[in-house]
Amino acid sequence: MSEFKVLIVGLGVQGKKRLKIAGSDAVACIDPNKTEADFNKISEAPLDSYNAALVCTPDDTKYEILEYLLSNKKHVLVEKPLWAPNIKQLNKLENISISNHVICYTAYNHRYEPHFVRMRDLIRSERLGNIYSCRMFYGNGTARLVRDSEWRDRGKGVLSDLGSHLLDTCNFWFGTRNNDFKITSINNFENKSPDHAIISSETTTPRIELEMTLLMWKNFFTCDILAENGSAHIESLCKWGPSKFIFRKRVLPSGIPKEDSTTIIKEDPTWYYEYNHFKELCNNPGNITNLDKDIWIQSTLNNL
Repeated sequence: MSEFKVLIVGLGVQGKKRLKIAGSDAVACIDPNKTEADFNKISEAPLDSYNAALVCTPDDTKYEILEYLLSNKKHVLVEKPLWAPNIKQLNKLENISISNHVICYTAYNHRYEPHFVRMRDLIRSERLGNIYSCRMFYGNGTARLVRDSEWRDRGKGVLSDLGSHLLDTCNFWFGTRNNDFKITSINNFENKSPDHAIISSETTTPRIELEMTLLMWKNFFTCDILAENGSAHIESLCKWGPSKFIFRKRVLPSGIPKEDSTTIIKEDPTWYYEYNHFKELCNNPGNITNLDKDIWIQSTLNNL
């Protein structure tokens, strides 16, 4: 691909972030509710003016937009979760992508968090030995913004919003794709849709517990992995920094563990890394779209 030219579809919070990262690659913006947009509908943008699109729209509009773009041989990055009315339609999007030799990529930017990558590498190194348990907590303070939104306070709420990130992280670290996650607790404290939930899988190795909420007074992420040879921990994300990674090597039969701690203070690098990864996927004709992970995430959320 000689020149990468992208549309920004949706100019909400995520769309504006994507526009900033795309920089000179962006040729036009689509949004029926923003006066600064170039077009109201994606069909109004000349097909020869772009070869890729960054789709940052509400979930219930994604399928129609993606089908249009992929059918017209445009690469797509779509904000998580990739959602369709039913699983067969996700299979259809995959087939269109493969037939037209274009990429359909779902954005899970936390995969590019430095400490998420470090956790993956530690797990792969087998230094932890047998891994017994993984617990993650993800909280932000957006409950009131969600409640006041015309489209966000409905459906699965925090399960779809933050839960999809956590499920993707399980897949990133452990390759998890089981369908036995159960709801331990779910609450609508302030919103119509769930604003706090705990889900878990007790049959996986390791066992997994995921807590998520829109009611955290301070945006925060934590992870605790307990294993045969020690434990590993993450405190916060770069965007909320400082972000800390801790590896504690177990002392037997008991005692104060040896601790290796790294703290990062930097602006969120994940959007930049992810966009460059998407461009690399699009520029390599050998890459083929595979939506198995997205199908698993939607199936898991549907089962919950």
